[in-house]
Amino acid sequence: MNPSRVSPWFRCYQPRPQAKRRLICLPHAGGSASFYRSWCHLLPTDVELIAVQYPGHEDRLAEPMMDEMGPLADKLAWQIRPLLDRPYLLFGHSMGAAVAHEICLRLREQGLRLPERLVVSAREAPCRHRGGGWHLADDEALLEELSRLDEAAAALRTSVEMRALFLPAIRNDYRLIETYRPRAGLPPLPLPISAFIGHADAELSQDEAAAWSGHGDGGFELRGFFGGHFYLRHNSAVVTALLQLMGEPEPAWPSTP
Repeated sequence: MNPSRVSPWFRCYQPRPQAKRRLICLPHAGGSASFYRSWCHLLPTDVELIAVQYPGHEDRLAEPMMDEMGPLADKLAWQIRPLLDRPYLLFGHSMGAAVAHEICLRLREQGLRLPERLVVSAREAPCRHRGGGWHLADDEALLEELSRLDEAAAALRTSVEMRALFLPAIRNDYRLIETYRPRAGLPPLPLPISAFIGHADAELSQDEAAAWSGHGDGGFELRGFFGGHFYLRHNSAVVTALLQLMGEPEPAWPSTP
């Protein structure tokens, strides 16, 4: 089964029908499925990578965007059902971490298969959710904020075409995560949670990331990586860590000449 053909919500750049397990990844605000494309080459053949493509992003540009967490998580919890036929790990970065957690809550409510582990990256725990108002800022202020978080976003400040193409989706996603209000008082998920954090991420403290420990009762760990909010960009150590958590052999990296 090629998940990309089953649902417009998923991209599978290297289909592996015989894979023993899946790694399902959710992008950050303004991000798209292709952010994870390079990871396919770092995974062993028995792991299939599936990346979520939000509507209104990349090749779903013509579709209406979704700016509320509830409907988005409801849709994904329904669409993900065909992928629950084998063990999987759910990974979400920044906004994607909150979406991943909400998907798990819905899967539990519906009595469906939960991931073997939830990995939340660069995101404070729901009990420490801060919200925000960047989605209300003017374009220049929002772009300055984006550039502060991710140097790759600096190109948006110099290209009118790129700004017109990407800024609506970025603003939409900021609205989604900043107006999101996590439900309080829910019991912990019956699964292990790992929280990944960039050592130089000024947006997130270790304390805020460690608070994820109260959202799962299957064990918790906090892992730090070199870099800032987008520490996982070009950082193969992240894939190595995910493979360790999946019980897979670590990749044999090519030697440096």
